[in-house]
Amino acid sequence: MDDLQKHITESLTDSEFNKAWQDSEYQYQVSRQLVLLRLKRGLTQKQLAHKIGTSQSVIARIENGEQNISLKTLSKLAKALEAELEIRLLAK
Repeated sequence: MDDLQKHITESLTDSEFNKAWQDSEYQYQVSRQLVLLRLKRGLTQKQLAHKIGTSQSVIARIENGEQNISLKTLSKLAKALEAELEIRLLAK
């Protein structure tokens, strides 16, 4: 286990850190998928921004997890990336 993973594992025992980590996990996963799909499609942030009618800085903030996005924007991104959007809510 590397130092970063060890630090994360230890930090997750702190309930406040664990809650913040869990709360950010969905944002991270969506952002990661958007970046990977954009790169797979060979698009720059600027090109993707143009396709959905926004600026490159907005795409950068979305990809960095610094901007909340609406379902409408997520739908535009999926269409521009020629991807299918699937949102699931699963009972625990």
